[in-house]
Amino acid sequence: MNIHEFQAKQLFKEYQIPVPVSLVAKTADEAFAAAHALNANSWAVKAQVHAGGRGKVGGVKIAKTADECRLYAAEMLQTQLITKQTGNEGLPINEVLIEATSVIKREFYLSLLIDRHQECLCFIASAMGGTDIEAVAEQSPEKIISIPIHSAAGLQPFHCRQVASILGIKGKQIDGLYAVMMGMLQLFLSHDASQIEINPLVEIDDGSLLA
Repeated sequence: MNIHEFQAKQLFKEYQIPVPVSLVAKTADEAFAAAHALNANSWAVKAQVHAGGRGKVGGVKIAKTADECRLYAAEMLQTQLITKQTGNEGLPINEVLIEATSVIKREFYLSLLIDRHQECLCFIASAMGGTDIEAVAEQSPEKIISIPIHSAAGLQPFHCRQVASILGIKGKQIDGLYAVMMGMLQLFLSHDASQIEINPLVEIDDGSLLA
């Protein structure tokens, strides 16, 4: 079962994985009200569909005013979003996520999945977040690392240090990374997931990490 971004972020919050503040809107007026409620300088208006590549086809737009939030939501809602993952028919946009933006310093890729070859869970990490990870794997495989997590030992601090090393995360940020990875693991096991992907995991201007 796939879930929408806003549903995933609700789960993330339950497991202490930090996420940007956001609200879901089903109408343009709800999007306008959400922008005011979030009280930010700008907002991302994000189509909620089960497909990647939304930003490349107009499914993610940055609004500078609440009126722009309403306009972009009106343009998206009740239309079909077509990406390379949806086929020609596309997928319907029934909700949009209105999310407060942050000043992003760096973007990373982090996921947790089942490695059937090694018969264990595995974290996949790359410093090239916010991009097509399949393309990175094909063109620059050395920029992606795989960290197996064996069930008997579980997640250990050295696993986090390995990921931090490839991402260039240092100092107190490593504690934040460990919290994210532990939250992902607990969420994965509690909900019997097949994959959890954060793309991008970002470092914002104050040095903290957000999914």
